[in-house]
Amino acid sequence: MTDEILSGWAPLIAAFELVPASGGRFELTLDDELVFSKKNEGRHAEPGEIVALVRERLGDEVMPED
Repeated sequence: MTDEILSGWAPLIAAFELVPASGGRFELTLDDELVFSKKNEGRHAEPGEIVALVRERLGDEVMPED
């Protein structure tokens, strides 16, 4: 998932940070907006769900300029 996000939107991403947390938390935040929270949803993200949420907010994948 990390590789897919970074390779798809690298030109739009100024920083990407993985922060270890306790209690099995998993959260995705974009521009200070909580987009997905395992704790709030009460479940793991479905396959492809996180990438789809990124796509909703950032648009289609961007090809890097040569």
